[in-house]
Amino acid sequence: MRSMTGFGGGEASSSRLKISVEMSSVNRKVAELVINLPRTLASMEPQVRAGILEVFSRGRITVQVAVEQTGGARSTLQVDDHLATEYYQAFQLLQRIWSVETVPFQAADLLRAPGVFTVKEDSVSLQDIEPLLEDALSDAFSRLLEMQNLEGARLKSDLRDRLEVLRANVEHIEAQAPRVKERYRQQLQKRLQDAGVNLHLDDERILRELAVFAERCDVSEELTRLHSHFDQFLRYFSQDDPVGRSLDFLCQEVNRELNTIGSKANDATIAHAVVEAKAELEKIREQVQNVQ
Repeated sequence: MRSMTGFGGGEASSSRLKISVEMSSVNRKVAELVINLPRTLASMEPQVRAGILEVFSRGRITVQVAVEQTGGARSTLQVDDHLATEYYQAFQLLQRIWSVETVPFQAADLLRAPGVFTVKEDSVSLQDIEPLLEDALSDAFSRLLEMQNLEGARLKSDLRDRLEVLRANVEHIEAQAPRVKERYRQQLQKRLQDAGVNLHLDDERILRELAVFAERCDVSEELTRLHSHFDQFLRYFSQDDPVGRSLDFLCQEVNRELNTIGSKANDATIAHAVVEAKAELEKIREQVQNVQ
């Protein structure tokens, strides 16, 4: 079991390049990817995206990649001699037009002339960057998964404890369920006596009323399904695959069974136990939202 929250960083470098990758993830119901790559690596985004989606089924994952050229990078100075000649000719033209004497034109004046001198850095090919990017991504990916697994272990322990509390609430309901019919029989007898109706408990009409009530308040099927859901919870806890969606669905099914029991039981003790069970289930659902 893995959590949806985590962070991982990775680096890879050569004599000329340094690649830094940061990956972070937070809770989302579906998978959302935000990948920030330098323009030179834009063509690699589909490859990075596909690799992430193979592992993450939901959550918002942000990937930040930075490329830095280290001391091994070389630069060259380029001179546009044609543009320099045009500057010089323009200077001479102005002297003739204005008929004034100016300071003699010097080569140093061209240092302030835009476009005459340019510094060009040696370009780095995509083939040089790809292996480094893959190593940095792998490193960040491993650290992110390590943090998610660590947090997932804590989540699993907490969910197990809460599931045991929920199971205890359901077992309490199961113990009270058979007594509902007997309590109803006693209440029915008391109401008949208070109303002055002299009917025997083995009267066919009373027996029919008790049978209808017993059928209406029978929650054995719901209890059986609840125990099945709890066993499925435990099976999911032992899986390595993403189980967050499955656990979320199970929570919905457990909630539905508890609602049915609460409406059918017609008993204050069971109704109170259902409220406590649903409160514990809500805590489980909140934790499940953090599970990958």
